Amino acid sequence: MNEHSRPPQTVPRLSATFDPATMAEIRRAAATGIYDIRGGGTKRKLPHFDDLLFLGASISRYPLEGYREKCGTDVVLGTRYAKKPIHLKTPVTIAGMSFGALSAQAKEALGRGASMIGTSTTTGDGGMTPEERGQSKTLVYQYLPSRYGMNPDDLRRADAIEVVVGQGAKPGGGGMLLGQKISPRVAKMRCLPEGIDQRSACRHPDWTGPDDLEIKIEELREITDWEKPIYVKVGASRPYYDTALAVKAGADVVVLDGMQGGTAATQDVFIEHVGIPILAAIRPAVKALQDLGMHRKVQLIVSGGIRSGADMAKALALGADAVAIGTAALIALGDNDPRWEAEYQKLGTTAGAYDDWHEGRDPAGITTQDPDLAKRLDPELAGRRLANYLAVMTLECQTIARAAGKSHVHNLEPEDLVALSIEAAAMAGVPLAGTNWIPGQGSF
Repeated sequence: MNEHSRPPQTVPRLSATFDPATMAEIRRAAATGIYDIRGGGTKRKLPHFDDLLFLGASISRYPLEGYREKCGTDVVLGTRYAKKPIHLKTPVTIAGMSFGALSAQAKEALGRGASMIGTSTTTGDGGMTPEERGQSKTLVYQYLPSRYGMNPDDLRRADAIEVVVGQGAKPGGGGMLLGQKISPRVAKMRCLPEGIDQRSACRHPDWTGPDDLEIKIEELREITDWEKPIYVKVGASRPYYDTALAVKAGADVVVLDGMQGGTAATQDVFIEHVGIPILAAIRPAVKALQDLGMHRKVQLIVSGGIRSGADMAKALALGADAVAIGTAALIALGDNDPRWEAEYQKLGTTAGAYDDWHEGRDPAGITTQDPDLAKRLDPELAGRRLANYLAVMTLECQTIARAAGKSHVHNLEPEDLVALSIEAAAMAGVPLAGTNWIPGQGSF
């Protein structure tokens, strides 16, 4: 048989369903018999803010001159009932990440960076550290189902209280803190045995529904003399009803966390298959506030994959009052930095893909309780890096607002947006670019 008579060779074809990552996970599960735990939030591609574009001003709209005309960025949170609402210079805040999940140095750096730029940071599970309170001009205290580290004195020392019902990466589930991260200090703060794995509760022990939540919120107000704004945080799953019930229970602020939100540690299957994208959650939440006549009276903070001033501007245009960042803040501090590539390689991963935050071996010293690793992070330097990043986000948001002819970033509105895909148009409730069609709401 000569070469001209040979049958054509078949080109190997990978399965879209059983791709290499999926097959590797099947083999891992078969070998170990345990589910995969990781952090870092969902990694699947989802409709997101990149699927929206702003319509800048031209003839039909008049832009603002950046060097001569002001564009405000300030926001006030907690105006409904609190005697002392929070005043922030920028509508980007730091989301709750616990001491335990993060090192004390990382928590201090977050406080420093947020204070430099005039915004707030949040405690996370496990209580309030002196480093964080000492460096945070405005600190939100999370009140979680676990009650780890909770005490009334810290509630009073906080500037606001966030009742956490759920998180975007795991709505309906609790987080995990493995034994290697439960150091003597973490154990003491959380009243846990050292070195033993713990799993946070998925629901509060003393209430089971919105009527009980109303009682709990009033109890927290009484403890703090009605001074502190009370936030209610929910993972995005049923945003219309959850927002409405939070408002009816008496919340000053609703925090809505989409599934792109990071997490210290939970099951991979949870991260990738529970919850909805933040892009799909904002408009139903805003609709709930509007239907109750409470939009802008009860403030809405959204989180879950916020990365830039453009993301922030789009969230505000869809009706949010502020955004919160977690993963992006850690990256600004130095998480997944290529300078540690050799050490990431030793852990079987690479910079940009490292997500085993629960193991406590973070080379950057951020998601660890190992004292030798943690001391690699300089809180002052990392805080300045975070402040720089927050400043850039704010300037980017201002730039977009001015281009749309707005004198304040909160004047951005859905009319300023179009979508690049049918999915994004339907989720955000804005027209498909080049048309006046919003899927499900009319014709071309």
